[in-house]
Amino acid sequence: MSEQMNTQVKLVQRPVGEPAPDCFQVEQGPIPAPAEGEVLYKVLYISLDPAMRGWMNEGKSYIPPVGLGEVMRAGGVGRVIRSNHPDFGEGDYVSGYPGAQEYAVEKGSDLIPVDPQVAPLERYLGALGMTGMTAYFGLLDVGRPQAGETVLVSGAAGAVGSIVGQIAKLKGCRVVGIAGGREKCDFLRELGFDAVIDYKDENIFRALKQACPDGIDVFFDNVGGAALEAALARLRLGARVVLCGAISQYNTTERPTGPSNYMSLLVNRARMEGFVVFDYKERYAEAAAEMAQWIAQGRLQAREHVVEGLPAFHSHLMMLFRGENFGKLVLKVAED
Repeated sequence: MSEQMNTQVKLVQRPVGEPAPDCFQVEQGPIPAPAEGEVLYKVLYISLDPAMRGWMNEGKSYIPPVGLGEVMRAGGVGRVIRSNHPDFGEGDYVSGYPGAQEYAVEKGSDLIPVDPQVAPLERYLGALGMTGMTAYFGLLDVGRPQAGETVLVSGAAGAVGSIVGQIAKLKGCRVVGIAGGREKCDFLRELGFDAVIDYKDENIFRALKQACPDGIDVFFDNVGGAALEAALARLRLGARVVLCGAISQYNTTERPTGPSNYMSLLVNRARMEGFVVFDYKERYAEAAAEMAQWIAQGRLQAREHVVEGLPAFHSHLMMLFRGENFGKLVLKVAED
C-alpha cells in the first residue's frame, strides 16, 4: 500500500452561482496513517447531495464551510484497511464522512458499522443513510402527518422526496408529488403517489388547485421558489410546512426573495419549520431499523443512481442541479 497514492478532490475556489469545474482540483497525495483511536478505510462510494452547494459557501451555517484547499466534504462508505480502534477490524465495512477521496482516516467513534450482506453498500448512503434519516425525521417529527391528510412533496422524484412520499402513504395520507418530466412523474405513480404535477409542463398554481382541492396539510419542501409560493396559497388550517431544502435557489447569484404570500401562515394558523438531520443523530438507529423493515417487507422502494469516477466529481455533482438523477445519487469511487 505504500506505493499507492490517494486521489482527492479539493475545493480550491468558492463558487459564485453554479459551481464551475475550476472550483475543484483533483490531486494525488499520500495515504494517511491512523493515529490511536482512528481507522483508515478505503472509500468505495460517496454521497452526492444538494447540501454540498451550501458547504462551499463562506459564512455562518449549521455546519462550518469546507475550507479552500480542503478535501470536499462528503458522506461515504468503505472497507477498513487498518484500525487503531477496538470496535473495528481489517475488512469491516463502515459509514462516515470521508470526503471526496479514495482513502480516509476518521475517529472510530464517528464511524457506523454497515453490513453489505444486509443491503448493498450504496443503500447506506440512501434510504438507510442520511437521505433516509432526512425523510424520516423531517416528515414524521417535523411534519407530523395524520392518516387522511394531504401531503405535498416537492422534488418528489429525488432522493429524499421519493422516500417522504412513500412514508406518507404508509401513514395513511393522500400524497401529491411535484417533479419535472414525464419519466419522473411516471416513477412517482409507480411508487403509489395519488397525484403528480409536472412543473415543466403545467402551471404549478393551477395544477395544485386541481390536485389538492381541499388544501394541503403538510408540505415537504425540497425546492423553494415557485413551489413554495404555490403551496402556501393552498394551505389548510393548521398546516405544517417542512423546510428541508431549496435546490432551486442554491445557485442563484442574486439574493433569494421570500414568498410574498407568507401571511397564509397566519391566516391558516400554520407553521413553517426548518430542520437539520444531524440534530437527530442519537435516533438514527431507530429510524434505520424501521426503514430496513419496510424495505424488507416490500412496502418501501429504495432507488440509487450510481455514477462512476472520482475525477469526474464536478460533472456528477451538477446532475443534481439539472434534475438528471433518479433517486439517490451515489458516486462509486473504487471497486471493493
